[in-house]
Amino acid sequence: DYPSNRQLLAYIRSFAKENALEDHITLNSEIVRAEKAAGGWRVTFGNGEEKGYRWLLTAVGTNWHPYMPEFEGSFSGRLMHSREYHSADELKGKRVLVVGAGNSGCDIACDAARAADKALISMRRGYHFIPKHVFGVPADVFAAQGPHMPAWLSQRVFGLILRLLLGDLTKLGLPKPDHRLLETHPLLNDQLIHHLRHGDVTVKGDIQRFEGGDVVFKDGSHEALDVVILATGYKWLIPFLDDKALTWKDNRPALKLCFAAPGDPSLFCLGFLETNGGIFKYFSDIADIVARSIKAEVASPGEFKKFRTLIDGWDHDLSGGIHFVPSQRHAFYVNTDDYRAALKSVRKQMGWPAFA
Repeated sequence: DYPSNRQLLAYIRSFAKENALEDHITLNSEIVRAEKAAGGWRVTFGNGEEKGYRWLLTAVGTNWHPYMPEFEGSFSGRLMHSREYHSADELKGKRVLVVGAGNSGCDIACDAARAADKALISMRRGYHFIPKHVFGVPADVFAAQGPHMPAWLSQRVFGLILRLLLGDLTKLGLPKPDHRLLETHPLLNDQLIHHLRHGDVTVKGDIQRFEGGDVVFKDGSHEALDVVILATGYKWLIPFLDDKALTWKDNRPALKLCFAAPGDPSLFCLGFLETNGGIFKYFSDIADIVARSIKAEVASPGEFKKFRTLIDGWDHDLSGGIHFVPSQRHAFYVNTDDYRAALKSVRKQMGWPAFA
């Protein structure tokens, strides 16, 4: 139901092999700069070599450049970002605090619950938890197979189902969410609730300051700790891209439908997408649309012009009427149902077949 990262990597490698892509892929070759040039892009590699390309598709990922918040004081133990974390073995015999309650932070807190001498998680706000299985079915499959409802009704119906399944989570020390379901990323995690119920993890609030080996929280409490892991998110960057190529706002690139550079048919940025549900299933669909647009530019000028007119003029609201949490991370959030409908709309207007 939930493939591991190793399974996903094995699938990608087998796909490349099956489709004879390996001969067209250059590995272990750094790109240090990409600049607009006549007829496309001039790309400079780490060895100093330069090459020209008609199109540039960046798929560099968004979990590479850690966001490190600043705290008063200094910590004498090990202070690290979640990107540096590899295994629960690092936590054995330690007193551990995980800062941040995104899905990564919750997963690491569960590792700490099993391996560490003491495990705590610091949360700024409460979140809605979604079990990985609802009535024996993976949560996203359950949502997709159920009746399609307006976002406001889904919030109420699924909110009620979660309360029936999970009960009152504030009894476990979790803060009450200050937002409704789907207005931020939900936490797909059964294990943290299990560990909270068994006393293996303790919930703490915001950090006030560090005092050597102690962490002082805003409620005045303090804890002696060995390791603090900052699961505080990432900066979205495309380090090699010319600064003039895109407009950035709130650490996010301004893109049409979350993948097309406005007014520039030669630049696409794949993976810069945040939704209130799973996004992996959209990547292949987006890639197919990008490939079709490139093919049209080469072979069908009329089709290409129609596509660019459609994309460059796209200004549809993809929020589904949901009022996302007012934060930098959620500034460009989209609602999954609306985004799926938008991709289908592009295909329909272009006369392209529906994506499997």
